[in-house]
Amino acid sequence: MYRKFISLAWVCAAFISGQGPVALAAESSPAHAVQTGERLTYEISWLNILAGTAVMEVMDGGAAGNTSLARLVTTAQSRPAITKFFPVDNRVESEFDLSTQLPQHMKFRRREGKKKEDIEYTFHHQEGTVTAVKGETTETLPIQPGTQDLISCLYYVRNMLPMQPGASLTLNIHHDKKNRKVEVRVENIETLEGPWGKAETAQVLVIMPFQGLFLNKGNIRVWFTMDERRIPVRMKAKVIIGSIVADLINGFPSSGGPK
Repeated sequence: MYRKFISLAWVCAAFISGQGPVALAAESSPAHAVQTGERLTYEISWLNILAGTAVMEVMDGGAAGNTSLARLVTTAQSRPAITKFFPVDNRVESEFDLSTQLPQHMKFRRREGKKKEDIEYTFHHQEGTVTAVKGETTETLPIQPGTQDLISCLYYVRNMLPMQPGASLTLNIHHDKKNRKVEVRVENIETLEGPWGKAETAQVLVIMPFQGLFLNKGNIRVWFTMDERRIPVRMKAKVIIGSIVADLINGFPSSGGPK
């Protein structure tokens, strides 16, 4: 059970881990909700047990004079009490083009229990391929137009999904050398109260046609703020017993809700 809910720390970075072609239901231009300098910290809990923390950062990733590239960095660690049974220390870093809304390069460093795994992807969108390096194996695999990676998908949704009930989009995501399609849909508008204070949020359903990184038993729900930042303040996924919840605890002004 520790593996099942600690791995869910990745709900903060990869609440959608699938793939396919990109088809927007509405807006055709990005909202630019994502800005460099952003740092969001989450607590991950299962059955009211604090299991771990995750941090999502947007850093400047461009060379001198190039402001279109950002580095999306997400880390996740288990809490000391959980680490005794199942230590987790993961890191995902994606180079993301803010102008095209496409990932260019991704590194995935996974440390869970005794398992150690490093995967690296380089996307060639014009050629419709991705180069995957895992251990001593290098493969070039086909991808669909507009394909996102494990972490860029969340930022793409924040920029592109209209936060209106009924709005939806379909994502193609490449991970673990597989392409899958995931649908994201706004269910309703809800006022949430938590460590961030009170915030009007859009409840977004992520329809999972497969078992994700965190062994979820159904779809995932994410609550985004309705302001221009569209911050995911809560993420929730059902597992075999109960649910995993990720709550934002830092990344908003002390005076109240998210900026």
